[in-house]
Amino acid sequence: MLIGFSLAPTAVNMASSDWLLAIISLVVAIIVMTFGKGLFKLFPVMVGIFVSYIVAACLGKVDFTTIQNAPWFALPKNIAEYHLPSFKWQPFLCMLPIAFASIIEHVGDIYVIGNVAKKDFIKNPGLHRTLLGDGLAILAGAFVGGPPVTTYSEVTGAVQITRVTNPQVLRITAITAILFSVVGKLNAFLQSIPSAVLGGIMIILFGSIASVGMRSIVENKVNFEESRNIIIAGVMIVLGIGGAVINAGSVTLSGLALSCLVGILLNLLLPNKSVENF
Repeated sequence: MLIGFSLAPTAVNMASSDWLLAIISLVVAIIVMTFGKGLFKLFPVMVGIFVSYIVAACLGKVDFTTIQNAPWFALPKNIAEYHLPSFKWQPFLCMLPIAFASIIEHVGDIYVIGNVAKKDFIKNPGLHRTLLGDGLAILAGAFVGGPPVTTYSEVTGAVQITRVTNPQVLRITAITAILFSVVGKLNAFLQSIPSAVLGGIMIILFGSIASVGMRSIVENKVNFEESRNIIIAGVMIVLGIGGAVINAGSVTLSGLALSCLVGILLNLLLPNKSVENF
């Protein structure tokens, strides 16, 4: 729930740049999800973006100059200008709080994907293996000059919407994305998509992430008549959405990382009456 809620302002900010385009992409995606049949129903995000992009182009809100000037083949800048990385300790200290937030997001996304796929990924392949794979992916990306990566809750939301959970399909998608990354005109085309078009899609993606969290609470029959559960959930939600920040020297905890850490501590410290009665 917190992952979806914390990403909500990003979606709204993107959509607010042009609400007409955002509403079109959102409504089209909802229509396809609700009334689409067969293979067509698997592409609500793509259809929403495509229709809204066409409208934006007709209204003159798309700049095609970058697409015309882009070459057909172009290596990503970080690969074309690659050099061996240098090692320094200072970035490690700055990245530690962010790494903690990424770990929390990873665990949340694994639970969400497990609920969607009706499988327990915490046991098989195991959280220790999924975290290791995530860490190795981040390390590999850093060595080739890539940006920091996470499990990306946006993609988790897309899986929730399309219900496509076959690992083979996701592997093909990853390979396709790598191949497309060297097609200069395609990259220019993606960059030409107005942020409002993506903002409309993000509203439903991030909302679906929060709704899966709510579903998990319902399915696990969490008893909110117990003050313990109300305290834990309430404090986490307020800290996560309210933007609370704690500075401890060079280490800063905020947002998702702070709320989850506080939630873990409260869960350990507050007495559990149901367990005591048992």
